[in-house]
Amino acid sequence: MLPDLRRLAGFLLPVALLLAACGGASTPGVVEVTLPVSVLGAEAEVLRRQLRRFMEEHPDIRVVQRETPDAADQRHQLYVQWLNAGASDPDILQLDVVWTPEFAAAGWILPLERFAPDTSAFFPTTVSANRWGDSLFALPWFVDVGMLYWRTDLMAAPPTTFDGLVSSARAAKQRHGLRHGLVWQGARYEGLVTTFLEYLGGHGGRIMEQGRVVVASAAGRQALREMRSEIHESGIVPTAALTWHEEETRFAFQNGESAFMRNWPYAYGLMQDSAQSRVAGRFAVAPMPATPDGTPTAALGGAQLAINRNTEHPEAAWRVIDYLTRPEQMLERARVVGQFPTRAALYDDPELAAALSIPPAQARRVIEHAVARPVTPIYTQLSDILQVHLHRALTRQREPAAALAQAQAEMQQLLNRVGLGIGGPPARR
Repeated sequence: MLPDLRRLAGFLLPVALLLAACGGASTPGVVEVTLPVSVLGAEAEVLRRQLRRFMEEHPDIRVVQRETPDAADQRHQLYVQWLNAGASDPDILQLDVVWTPEFAAAGWILPLERFAPDTSAFFPTTVSANRWGDSLFALPWFVDVGMLYWRTDLMAAPPTTFDGLVSSARAAKQRHGLRHGLVWQGARYEGLVTTFLEYLGGHGGRIMEQGRVVVASAAGRQALREMRSEIHESGIVPTAALTWHEEETRFAFQNGESAFMRNWPYAYGLMQDSAQSRVAGRFAVAPMPATPDGTPTAALGGAQLAINRNTEHPEAAWRVIDYLTRPEQMLERARVVGQFPTRAALYDDPELAAALSIPPAQARRVIEHAVARPVTPIYTQLSDILQVHLHRALTRQREPAAALAQAQAEMQQLLNRVGLGIGGPPARR
């Protein structure tokens, strides 16, 4: 959804005035570092506590939280306005995983090698998604992944293949009178791309390879045909899913209407509340299925922390980021907010088992199959193209092969036009 520009304009003026007012209020000998975040709910409260502890341990640094919109598109637009203007404030940026290469290529954020970060403790995919060129530009704060929710009261184990998913979903519908076998996000938005990415990886395909778009490969065609067949042939996915986002799918599963659901981790805790969920205590999560030629795939999401290239206090900003991404802070966020740590070793920590609603072993199995969306500065534009053609195929306006061929051609043309593509025809699978 496009941001309400009038609301955003009304928000920007008081923020600008606040920044100007704070500029002259510094304490001698104390460096002020600013961090724009949401100021609502448990997530904001746990961050306030952590920053208070940080400032007690580092009395020479004062961290100021700047309120920003919760909506990702509005936050992105606000960042772009600040950074395009060359502002030194805010010093630290919380980025969506697909924003890092965009901001890095624009020269808006600092490479982190000068601070010698130890990245070995993090899940490798969360680190590689934050690289652009030969440099690391952000540190993964918490991770989000797509996963398969399945009803433990209807079957003994989750399916591991797409054929098994279809047969299990059909059987559950017939035996238990469910409205749906499977629900996923099929509206024309970013959620459709992440769902498709998981089917694509499960069939052995990728969207891009080193500047070359390969989404129209045999694996891509097979993945898109699979998704379309689930709606129009096997009927395990409702046609209504072509207009659904995360919440519509959650409600369908939560109300006991579906045997399976593809969604993000946020839904788990909400559906464990027996006061509002008919499936509380009767579901689990697993990696998405795969064919013998593919591998289980989980679309990577989550938040990263980066440093404004124009900051006047890069060392202080790094100390804040280093503190917030330490194990003890990640465990606290897991306990209070339910967010997944990006440090792999924490999934063996009993404290995490007590903190997360999802058993850490189940979560780790999914995270280990995480795949980043194409790491490119123009990912948003490429996704916009792909969304259109995926949706046309799923609504039977075009055949999957033709839709993907057109998407691939348009995406490659865009990459080539901005100098990020590799010429010549893509390799065929």
